[in-house]
Amino acid sequence: MSNTIYIGYYFTVKPIESAVEILIAELGYAGFESFVETETGVTAYIQKEEWHEDILKDIFVLQSDEFEISYTHEDIEPVNWNVEWEKNFNPIVVDDLCSVRAPFHAKPETIYDIIIEPKMSFGTGHHETTHMMLQHLLTADVKDKTVLDMGCGTGVLAILAALRGAKQIDAIDIDNWCYVNSLENIERNNVPHVNIYEGDASLLDNKHYDVIIANINRNILLNDIKIYANCLNENGTLYLSGFYDIDSASIEKECNKNGLVFESKLERNNWVALQFKN
Repeated sequence: MSNTIYIGYYFTVKPIESAVEILIAELGYAGFESFVETETGVTAYIQKEEWHEDILKDIFVLQSDEFEISYTHEDIEPVNWNVEWEKNFNPIVVDDLCSVRAPFHAKPETIYDIIIEPKMSFGTGHHETTHMMLQHLLTADVKDKTVLDMGCGTGVLAILAALRGAKQIDAIDIDNWCYVNSLENIERNNVPHVNIYEGDASLLDNKHYDVIIANINRNILLNDIKIYANCLNENGTLYLSGFYDIDSASIEKECNKNGLVFESKLERNNWVALQFKN
């Protein structure tokens, strides 16, 4: 079991509509990894080792006179997170083609059925970015191709790529808990040709892929797009998500600088997933 401890921040926001989007974006830049929108605001999670006392200092929306925002926070042990997932993790269906569910849910009638035990990992399909990446993969041509799932979380995107015929998939995440959880989910879904690695883009030296999926966050993507471009085979496809539509221009600019051309965009609650070709 991973010893990773997360800190959960519970924000109450008034008015909730526009403030939550701004708050999530700013928290993402500050290092928070996952967000759950609630009826009263948002819950945000950050690894304790990434946390510091001034973590909220540059969250400007907290100082805005337009909104009333209050919060509490607490350390979350992994075992407590697991219990919460089991209580709250509901199955989803993407475009009537792909289901993502826990082992204790009934099997649905979909072409692709992915079983995930999410634990402390992120990327169950519930968040907008993972949902859109699943949509992209459902229409992408991955049969007999090599695929990279960067920032794999639970491994759900790598699993779908395997189920859709990709011949070899590498999945990488910097978080140990995600690494361990992905290994479990790969075995659970019987896709042995998915290779899981713990680390970051430095593992990509001399690696080449037909399709690269990177669902991380704006800052990491901007830093690593050049690496992804160098790893793409000729006529390769890059899918990027983990950021808001307001960041699309800077992402596209960096992609263009590295020889990548915009192809398509999916949008869901102001989050986007972009497709590029080389």
